[in-house]
Amino acid sequence: MPNYIIAYLGEANKPNSPQEGKAQMGKWQSWVAGLGDAVINPGSPMGKSNIVSAKGVSSDDKPNRMTGFSVVKADNFEIALEMAQACPYVEFGGTLQVAELIEMKH
Repeated sequence: MPNYIIAYLGEANKPNSPQEGKAQMGKWQSWVAGLGDAVINPGSPMGKSNIVSAKGVSSDDKPNRMTGFSVVKADNFEIALEMAQACPYVEFGGTLQVAELIEMKH
């Protein structure tokens, strides 16, 4: 069964109060719990990033940078997309990108 990354892009709307933040986190935790055994990595937020290339290191100041990710397993891409569509991050104003993680042969 393939693994899929669900990448969190940009920033979701910030909660207006600690109570709203707790409610948002509760919705996200319920989403993760609802995925059950499909969860490989429930989520890892990411801090500021930089770009490394042959030209050196530069700041990543693009508005849709990846701010976190989850990894799930699913029978196919459509099921992974359904999982992502149910994620409350979208409800909170964020954007998700879904891609299959290709297993490299060693």
